[in-house]
Amino acid sequence: MSKAIRIYETGGPEVLRWESYEPGQPAAGEALVRHEAVGLNFIDVYHRTGTYPLPSLPAIPGMEGAGIVEAVGEGITEVAAGDRVAYAGLPPGAYAEARLIPAHRLVKVPDAISSQQAAAMMLQGMTARYLLRGCYDVKAGDTILIHAAAGGVGLIVCQWAHHLGATVIGTVGSEAKAELARAYGCDHAILYNEEDFAERTREITGGKGVDVVYDSVGQATFMKSLDCLRPMGMMASFGQSSGMVPAFDPGLLSAKGSLFLTRPTLMTYTAERDALLAHARDLFEVVQSGAVKIEVRQTYPLSEAARAHQDLEARKTTGSTILLP
Repeated sequence: MSKAIRIYETGGPEVLRWESYEPGQPAAGEALVRHEAVGLNFIDVYHRTGTYPLPSLPAIPGMEGAGIVEAVGEGITEVAAGDRVAYAGLPPGAYAEARLIPAHRLVKVPDAISSQQAAAMMLQGMTARYLLRGCYDVKAGDTILIHAAAGGVGLIVCQWAHHLGATVIGTVGSEAKAELARAYGCDHAILYNEEDFAERTREITGGKGVDVVYDSVGQATFMKSLDCLRPMGMMASFGQSSGMVPAFDPGLLSAKGSLFLTRPTLMTYTAERDALLAHARDLFEVVQSGAVKIEVRQTYPLSEAARAHQDLEARKTTGSTILLP
């Protein structure tokens, strides 16, 4: 009998229960995947707390995993039994030793990339891809600001943007995290507890502002992030780890320089299989070339997902974290 983490109600980490679970056999269009590693992401916290409601309860959370296809249902052409695969996005259900998943959401993992790396990079790495190539097409000479630069998405964005020839400004919460971000391509690390990041960003850019801001923090940074942009700059608000952004008059975007604002999700950018494969291909290419390094910085047993959530919310983690079945 397999096991999984289930939640029966929303709340704190204590609602995550480790219990027996039998995924069953794949129906038409499905694949049965035996996980070798599962990714930990802040969206898992949003699902657990109900900030982003899951379709129904009880539910198995988790949006990212990697492993081996054990069986496929009728009509499957995307993968076959024995394939090494990974995925990120809907439907949830990754916090399990094995799961059923629509086969069209799976991508084959290159031999040069381990399952642990794949589980650590798919959601965060494809998020970085749509931020850098979809929301705003970053190119040589651009200047970007990435909040939580030492986090999972942050470290990938720093490396990838640096590879593209951009100047990278990042905000972090400690000198240790600043050193980490610099080691991964961040040109200017701002300690947000010690400096006004908007004022410092203006200083770094000679008063011009940055071309694009990537903000996953939300409430605590949103308004000042707008002040970091050049006229007609782009703000991509892709998370809210500090809380929901309050309502505001969109006329503010006009007053601050005809700014652009988007609230993107990976699920939208990879909804079609061709788009999913393009995101995965670009991510695999930069990782295999060495331009982006994926380092698993923390591991937890899947059975201890509650402890992993506690550490993630307490900002004790850096970079990528995985859960091991």
